[in-house]
Amino acid sequence: MARTIYRQAIERLQTVRDAVRFGASRFAKAELAFGHGNANGWDEAAYLVMHTLGLGMTELEPSLDARLTETEMRAVLDVIHRRCAHVPAAYLTREAWLGPYRFYIDERALIPRSFIAELLLDGMSPWIAEPGSVRRVLDLCTGSGCLAIIAADIFPNAQIDAVDISSDALAVARANVAQYNLSHRISLFESDLFGAVPDGRYDLILSNPPYVNAASMALLPKEYRHEPSLALAGGRDGLDLVRRILADAGAHLTRGSRRRGLLIVEIGHERAHLEAAFPALDCTWLSTSAGDDMVFLVEANQLQTVNKP
Repeated sequence: MARTIYRQAIERLQTVRDAVRFGASRFAKAELAFGHGNANGWDEAAYLVMHTLGLGMTELEPSLDARLTETEMRAVLDVIHRRCAHVPAAYLTREAWLGPYRFYIDERALIPRSFIAELLLDGMSPWIAEPGSVRRVLDLCTGSGCLAIIAADIFPNAQIDAVDISSDALAVARANVAQYNLSHRISLFESDLFGAVPDGRYDLILSNPPYVNAASMALLPKEYRHEPSLALAGGRDGLDLVRRILADAGAHLTRGSRRRGLLIVEIGHERAHLEAAFPALDCTWLSTSAGDDMVFLVEANQLQTVNKP
């Protein structure tokens, strides 16, 4: 059936508009999940068509009625067909965007997405009054290196250490660090959280760790199952790594009357679990585009009451 549909498409589709409409229709029939960049099938189809043609999204409108060659149409239909197998678009195009930042990505690492990126783009205001005053930043569970790279841009005087337990993910991060010419400012370490972190204290520790709880992992759409489970699964309540981060972060944050290190952690929809596990933790929930319960902030002195797991 699928072969017949695509054979007919080669014969009948002519323009960019035709290809985008066809892609959106096929995506609807395949019941795809979106959440790795585009929010719906039409936008996803438009992105994949334009990327396959080597064009940017700003060129979509004037290109809608442009006729494609047979070779171009075959390439476009091939990527649409592959997306219908529930492979995330980012793994097909080998790129992902966080705000204005473009990153290389493949199946070795989690597709870049984090609400922490929004906070970094605001310079962590008002928690950090002067971005130039930040000297050392640690990115735990760096994955593709996206947050480390954004942090290096936002905090121009900072040296960034970025760690991940996955050597595969670090290979992707290394490619992105090189792409942004930041090898002199970002150091990558293979480490189980703080295990191999360099000595010294950090002004800012960022972490977007695996935090999907076991029940939610079992219900993830097929698209997310293409990503490394190591980067998603957070244990029974989603807090396996978060517990360890909270227990150990205080020893790695700057302390003092004038400068107190900050810990920023993204935990998705696990706020209720965090508050149940740490009822005495005095943390601040930060506002993001998804609401006020996705990312929390803790100052160094507030971590003294956290017990080792």
